[in-house]
Amino acid sequence: MNGIVPAPIAALPWRVIFILMALVGFGATVLYSAAGGHLEPWAGKHVLRFIALLVLAIAMSRMPLGFWKSITFPLYLLLLLLLVVVELMGFVGGGSQRWINLGFITLQPSELMKPAMVLAAAWFFDRLPPNRIYGIEAIWPLVLILILPSAMVIIQPDFDAAIAYAFGLGVVGFMAGLPLIYFIGAGAALAVVAPLVYYFGMKAYQQDRVLIFLNPENDPLGAGYHITQSKIAIGSGGIFGKGFGNGTQSHLDYLPEGHTDFVFATMAEEWGIIGGFFILFLYFMLMRWGLKVAVQSKTRYGKLVAAGLTCTIFFYIMINLLMVVGLAPVAGIPLPFVSHGGSSMLTMMLCVGIIMSIERHPGSKHGQFQ
Repeated sequence: MNGIVPAPIAALPWRVIFILMALVGFGATVLYSAAGGHLEPWAGKHVLRFIALLVLAIAMSRMPLGFWKSITFPLYLLLLLLLVVVELMGFVGGGSQRWINLGFITLQPSELMKPAMVLAAAWFFDRLPPNRIYGIEAIWPLVLILILPSAMVIIQPDFDAAIAYAFGLGVVGFMAGLPLIYFIGAGAALAVVAPLVYYFGMKAYQQDRVLIFLNPENDPLGAGYHITQSKIAIGSGGIFGKGFGNGTQSHLDYLPEGHTDFVFATMAEEWGIIGGFFILFLYFMLMRWGLKVAVQSKTRYGKLVAAGLTCTIFFYIMINLLMVVGLAPVAGIPLPFVSHGGSSMLTMMLCVGIIMSIERHPGSKHGQFQ
């Protein structure tokens, strides 16, 4: 094969590329069916967006770790500035002010901050002497890194993003060796703050989401409609599904957001449990690849970044799947590489591109471009 396939092509990380192609391809099939057998408005854009972002991820993979270190805080500060711009001149969609219209693209800075948060936390722990991991100097910079963007997104309001920031930063801190008592303390503080956030920080529709999550049957045609219809779609699919193009919940518009947040329910109705297991297997392979890159990296920074970004992708998967089966409140978190959506796809491919870079430069700190 060395004489047939050019070396640059053969050197590409085909293992993860094939996994992503399978996820995006299956997602496009589901979106094609959800649109009544048409490439527009979702399936065609989904594939084209993936191809463009895959090229970007491959280009990112050629960057050495020193590059990501050098741009970490400039990138963090830029995104923090963009979050401020969102508050000043962003436009409202779905009841939240989260987007900036740049003309050629609609940008959601809160999404891009998720991988940036992981990079910032990994940069900090890479510079922190190991003997100081138990001191207060290992905590207050993390709180500062977390609290500024979290405050901005909560104002939007976007509690999902704030939770994602805390999750990614917590994973990096745990991997870096923070004492378990810190996480126990954070959990206790959250238990105290949660009721205050519910009563004074959430809007009425957000409070309804929490209450309906606990008992969706109380309002099956109102606030509990999404979860109820999602459960019906998944349950009616059975083991083998109703068949490609034969889903009724999505085609008859009973299932809201069947191409974005509830795309798994759309898929499960037509492909059944078998289709669900196929997607879960692909996600398992993707997570396995990311964690293997973290283990094989020879630098502390590389290990922390790869593990943090892999768990950021996992956060999307976990919350979306729990949401569609009624085990978590309805949140605007799409299913990675399957749901239609530009900002989420961009965030996921940025994560993949940086992990590819770590895989390509496992021992590089300030290496040259390869």
